[in-house]
Amino acid sequence: MSAFMGEVIGTMILIIFGCGVNAGLTLNKSYSKASGWIVTTVGWGLGVAMGVYAVGNISGAHLNPAVTVGLASVGKFPWADVPGYIVAQMIGAIIGATIVWLHYLPHWAETEDKGAKLGIFSTGPAIPHTFGNIMSEIIGTFVLVLGILAIGANEFAAGLNPFIVGALIVAIGISLGGTTGYAINPARDLGPRIAHFILPIAGKGDSNWKYAWIPVVAPIIGGVLGGVFFVTFFGA
Repeated sequence: MSAFMGEVIGTMILIIFGCGVNAGLTLNKSYSKASGWIVTTVGWGLGVAMGVYAVGNISGAHLNPAVTVGLASVGKFPWADVPGYIVAQMIGAIIGATIVWLHYLPHWAETEDKGAKLGIFSTGPAIPHTFGNIMSEIIGTFVLVLGILAIGANEFAAGLNPFIVGALIVAIGISLGGTTGYAINPARDLGPRIAHFILPIAGKGDSNWKYAWIPVVAPIIGGVLGGVFFVTFFGA
């Protein structure tokens, strides 16, 4: 399998688990309705872990343009491969979101809240505040890339690193996710937002494009800052 397909499949897996747990907690007739924030963070964390386990040996399992650009910015990934990885991640995210839509197909019409349906696919701020929302996504992604590099620099038991990365996602969600829903990944937000826009979801509203640039731009900045911080203070 090519690295391109690895990123498509790995990101697809991530979104199936992540948007899947969002749907289960949100849609009215789901048995897991209103299970809580901890369940959300665990679902996303395990989704990342499963995606990394699936394709880590194929593509490195970035599954996130902010990780790809962050690594490239400090010389840990070739810039020439960045566009292909980002395209693959976007494709995988759209496919994953579409699969979630199909999985919950009869449930969409049973939930009237249009904003809640959008929240299954993409993030939004608890309090709309442009600077604050940008800073939240920068800080969250800074911690993500710094943590990934720190985990990679340590010798853990064989096969344990993907699970530890998943635990990092859970920790970020619990500690920092309550402000903007912790996109910390442009593909994770934009891909499912595109799926929301194009899919015939029963009773959906608009896709909130006026906010959509923040979970794309801010995570890229945070990813670069996380990579630079790690190299500066911990060495290459």
